[in-house]
Amino acid sequence: MKIGNNFFGFGISSDGLSVQRKKMNLIAENLANGNTVRTEDGKPINRKTLSVSQKKNVFRNFFDDLKQTIGLSTSNPNHISKPMKFEMSGKTTTGLDFKVQEDNSQGDIVYMPEHPNANKDGYVQLSNINTITEMIDMIAATRSYEANLTAFNSSKQMAKDSLEI
Repeated sequence: MKIGNNFFGFGISSDGLSVQRKKMNLIAENLANGNTVRTEDGKPINRKTLSVSQKKNVFRNFFDDLKQTIGLSTSNPNHISKPMKFEMSGKTTTGLDFKVQEDNSQGDIVYMPEHPNANKDGYVQLSNINTITEMIDMIAATRSYEANLTAFNSSKQMAKDSLEI
């Protein structure tokens, strides 16, 4: 028995957990590189953000799947004129696109003539990573992760309770 087809809440929650985990990894990378001025190739360190989008053509008709799963039938085909679209994939690789983007805004420019990366006038461009912003994003990602975990556990409990009927 394939659980993902009958209990699609698991797939939705696992997608949410994956997104938040990837966000936390980028936030940790940003915090680790926050005080670094330049990369190995000499470019300034830029803040990285995660862009998540849904791949096209992964939608299936929610009501058609519901009809097949529980044997739902309608007496009139016009009862559901505009069916709701819903993602039914349980795998993140089939439903979501992850794209890491760099924030190209300029960081602070500080006068430090002794610094090895200072220009001819003695100024150094620092990274555009703000620790406070990263910590706020980390708290938001943690809360979202916890919410997805709670939803996953609720789905798990409903599946478990349905087996006891």
